[in-house]
Amino acid sequence: MKSLKIASILIFSTLLANAQYTHEDSLKGSITPERAWWDLKYYDLAVDVDIDNKYFKGQNTIYYQAVENGQTLQIDLQAPMKITAVRQSDLSTTITKDGPNTYLITLAEPQVKGQMGAITIDFEGKPKIAPKAPWDGGLTWSKDSQGKPFAATANQGIGASVWWPCKDHMADEVDSMQISVTVPNGLWDVSNGQLRNMKLHEDGRRTCTWFVNNPINNYGVNINIGNYVSWEDTYQGEKGPLKLSFYVLPENLKKAKIQFKDAYRTLEAFEHWFGPYPFYEDGYKLVEVPYLGMEHQSSVTYGNGYKNGYKGTDLSGTGWGLKWDFIIVHESGHEWFANNITDKDKADMWIHESFTNYSESLFVEYFYGKEAGSEYVIGTREKIENDSPIIADYNVNKSGSSDMYYKGGNMLHTLRQWINDDVVWRDILRGLNKDFYHQTVTSKQIEDYIAEKSGLELNSFFTQYLRTTKIPKLEVINKGKKIKYRYTNIIDGFEMPLRVSIDNKQNQDIYPSRKWKKVKGKFLQVNKDYYVETE
Repeated sequence: MKSLKIASILIFSTLLANAQYTHEDSLKGSITPERAWWDLKYYDLAVDVDIDNKYFKGQNTIYYQAVENGQTLQIDLQAPMKITAVRQSDLSTTITKDGPNTYLITLAEPQVKGQMGAITIDFEGKPKIAPKAPWDGGLTWSKDSQGKPFAATANQGIGASVWWPCKDHMADEVDSMQISVTVPNGLWDVSNGQLRNMKLHEDGRRTCTWFVNNPINNYGVNINIGNYVSWEDTYQGEKGPLKLSFYVLPENLKKAKIQFKDAYRTLEAFEHWFGPYPFYEDGYKLVEVPYLGMEHQSSVTYGNGYKNGYKGTDLSGTGWGLKWDFIIVHESGHEWFANNITDKDKADMWIHESFTNYSESLFVEYFYGKEAGSEYVIGTREKIENDSPIIADYNVNKSGSSDMYYKGGNMLHTLRQWINDDVVWRDILRGLNKDFYHQTVTSKQIEDYIAEKSGLELNSFFTQYLRTTKIPKLEVINKGKKIKYRYTNIIDGFEMPLRVSIDNKQNQDIYPSRKWKKVKGKFLQVNKDYYVETE
């Protein structure tokens, strides 16, 4: 434990020396000593929602196990929300604050390694309103066409602690949890997992209690409040019957029953590519919300207007993106990459977004053919900016460039060409979801896994595409019947082979490096599936 504290202090010192980050950034983004000694086991979260005043009041009982000796826990809750009391049985606790959003709770007695414990936290306040959910997160308060309240949480970027007190760090997922939400008369709450209980109070209010059987990341926990109508079905998947539930506003029921057929197609395609849906015990829900949508685990939220594409447009510009509903496919893809496999640090969010971006083209390929899938992912290259690296700085709650979407998807598509074996490629995708099932991971773990399973040396490949903004460029010079070629704009050691056509003879392999190489021929063209530039 002493060495861990020293390491944490050194991390803090390094970060604070860098003026672009604050002490608050390090508190939010690093595994502080007050986070390191205890492991999350169970949340029992209860929230009473005052719609009229946009006010939350509730409590969260946090069950934990000490993995080292410790006494002070870091709990996160963002202002203007506030913790009003903390209890641990009949023992006293001391609450201090470190900045506006961090509470340090010191228990009455030291906790010994292996010991189980629990604290109950009372909280209340007006959670931050989301300026632009889900990207700039918080609460979205709206009304449906009948003037009834329609509200939802979405907080991937800002963090779950924008509305409830928790250990708000990606590295530690709770094993299971209960979510109880009390809403006004005539409304429903839909949250993660399966509905355990519904209680009507004498004043007409309704408490919906949901139970999540599987580990869940904090940002995936959600509340969706509306005058919902619903229907259920069963999908016969790889692990047997999977319960499907759909919640929409009454005026959209007819449209939803048509549009939501894409949920079945999505499950079919992604179970093929990635393996069984990771949360059979919790079911799969698609829930209408007053914003675009997000990947809340087993409670995928939807606000795409019942249109194909992304709000009716094709992000690839190829036409393939208008044959399916982007939000259903993309956000459901996150059930495998983000919810099943979750990054330990926000800097590695490419694990969520690059694989899920590529899942879109895999969906297209599954239903429309391999060439269609390739056209789709290649078409998204127009949106790549190369403004900053995909992987950001660690331990400061910072995500990298938005290129983690389109560039990340094209990186994976390029890697697939190098592997040049679609059976191996699919085995890797399924293997990731099997071998890292319900785990939090680092980029290095994912990179090393793919390298091992493919048999390729990929250190320079991942460094080039994830940690720099350089796109490999193949420089080509035609001289008579000889073609000279070499790589430029690459890091040391980058030597990815390319599949090319030479004088219209396709599927020729060349092995560029920084040094000029020669091949017989007059005209060379790189296979378009590789994300490289040519000159």
